[in-house]
Amino acid sequence: MADKPLPRALADMLLTALSDTPVVCLLGPRQCGKTTLVRSLMPRYGYVTFDEADVLALARSDPNGFLATLPDRVILDEIQRVPELLRALKLAVDRDRRPGRFLLTGSANLLLLPKLGDSLAGRMTILELQPLTAAECERAPGGFLAAWLGGRLKPALAVTPRPPSTEVLAARVIAGGFPEPLAKTPARARAWHRDYVRALVERDVRDVARVREPRDLARLLSLLALRTGELLNVTTLSNELDLRRETVENHLAACERLFLVRRLQPWHRHAAKRLIKTPKLHFVDSGLAATLAELTVEDWHDQRDRFGHLLETFVLQQLTAQAAWTDPDLRFWHYRDKDQVEVDFVLTSGRKVWGVEVKATATPTQADISGLRRLAVQCGEDFAGGVLIHAGAHQVTLGDPRLLAVPLARLWEM
Repeated sequence: MADKPLPRALADMLLTALSDTPVVCLLGPRQCGKTTLVRSLMPRYGYVTFDEADVLALARSDPNGFLATLPDRVILDEIQRVPELLRALKLAVDRDRRPGRFLLTGSANLLLLPKLGDSLAGRMTILELQPLTAAECERAPGGFLAAWLGGRLKPALAVTPRPPSTEVLAARVIAGGFPEPLAKTPARARAWHRDYVRALVERDVRDVARVREPRDLARLLSLLALRTGELLNVTTLSNELDLRRETVENHLAACERLFLVRRLQPWHRHAAKRLIKTPKLHFVDSGLAATLAELTVEDWHDQRDRFGHLLETFVLQQLTAQAAWTDPDLRFWHYRDKDQVEVDFVLTSGRKVWGVEVKATATPTQADISGLRRLAVQCGEDFAGGVLIHAGAHQVTLGDPRLLAVPLARLWEM
């Protein structure tokens, strides 16, 4: 990677939010590039990080007094470590509602933390930064999702003249998107991922949950890495870890709050039924999952099922990141019906529904879109289209003009 930080596609949305909102909060996993982004965009802002123990102690002991000492416009890094400050921020903003006063970053999802989610309601814009997308790594605009949802993807032979080889594709999935390990050798990247998890489990988890035995959370993460892209079965996890179900649920919640994993709830035609089906679990970063699952590029052929699920996680990582600057109101689900017909990802906005299927094959067939066809029937007029993302070169329809087979490389070529 170049010495200069890669441009982040979310930058424009961040600048827009700062222009019309008093408090802007950029959330995302640790080490995904939040601090680098905000300090490069706002070099004249003051900067305070709550990773410094003395600063943290001051903010906790006297939140109002601490705010009074800050510059007129300031970046407050790792805000989840000092929840006491949010009420003081609210009072400060109510006295002075000029936009762009406070730029916060957080490595835990404030919306999932019981006492923080509503503290600045109506006064704060929240944006989420993912690890680097493949498009950002290639310095491409990251416009695949916008082009597809906008109906601008059309059938074309060899739209990707040189689709990535199996080895190149596997390496991209294994690498994930955290900036620092992308600059390392595969062995050093795996060491970085392991150190990353160790640091979060030993330090950051205390900010978001009460975890009596951090080692149990680390054991859970290793099991989840083996199951990324699969239906979540808490009972099975509880039995394998020899832990109470409530403990596993608590640890899962902590992993979600720290942006380690995400749950995809099931989509159903009737909203009430979405809540009683089984969610799928995905790691936020495919590289982290690969390290914990001990998968390497050489395993692509020997462990196709596990690599298939890891590829799904990688694609979801790209799409959710692109959604942040394309349409933040998009919601992501998965589909599975009583006949075990599945669609990897379902995207919704209002009544519109789109489907995404991911296959490692270079020669997609009609059988690969059976789930998308079922979803289209379920949605009726609300079905806006579906894509089968594959490892080949051609962008073609498969029987239904609403269903398009799209090369995987389009995710980072557009």
